[in-house]
Amino acid sequence: MARFSAGGCADDAMKSNDFPHTERSRLRRLPDRGSHGRDDIYAILDAGLVCQVGHVFEGRPLVIPMGYGRLGDRLFLHGGSTSRLLKSLATGTEVCITVTMVDGIVLARSNFHSSLNYRSVVVFGRTRVLEREDERREALAAIVHQLVPGRAEETRESTTKELGVTHVIEVTIDEATAKVRTGPPIDPAEDCDDPVWAGVIPLHVTPGTPIPAPDLDPRNKPSSVVTGWRRGSGE
Repeated sequence: MARFSAGGCADDAMKSNDFPHTERSRLRRLPDRGSHGRDDIYAILDAGLVCQVGHVFEGRPLVIPMGYGRLGDRLFLHGGSTSRLLKSLATGTEVCITVTMVDGIVLARSNFHSSLNYRSVVVFGRTRVLEREDERREALAAIVHQLVPGRAEETRESTTKELGVTHVIEVTIDEATAKVRTGPPIDPAEDCDDPVWAGVIPLHVTPGTPIPAPDLDPRNKPSSVVTGWRRGSGE
């Protein structure tokens, strides 16, 4: 992620591949850790598994975790068509979606300077329910691909009946920002002679050995599972 720097000031000039900069999405605190660049934002979105969807539901703020998928500047969500939340999202409403991955615990010599190494994205957009069957199938395949790349090509497609009980929601990314922290603790010079241990405890999402269903033919070894499930480490 070349646009993130370890220090200094962020380049606030609009880049051709940036999402729009507005007062809502302007990076205020530690802007040198942030980016509006599409490539930076896509990389974090594609590494995640769960997003937090925030919007005003029945007059009150609500944030709920959901699986998602991405194609270009579009995110996809899905859920039961009888869900009140999904019905609300289907009406076309503004949402704020966040994705965060924690890559390490940063232990400084003081509580004040202790922190986390992380990658995060904040997305602002508006929802739209997908009505056409081809759009819905494409979106559901993207959501499965987000979990295990290549898996959607191995499974059967949803039936018309299954599609009928599912709301598939598209969120066009209107604005987005990424923020990343990497590296060791930043202790003030007066703390550096303190004998308290300082450093980083790395954290990784690591797949275990796949456990086949008990009724599965042992010869069935799909490539998406055999090649392994991977997520970016942020390093």
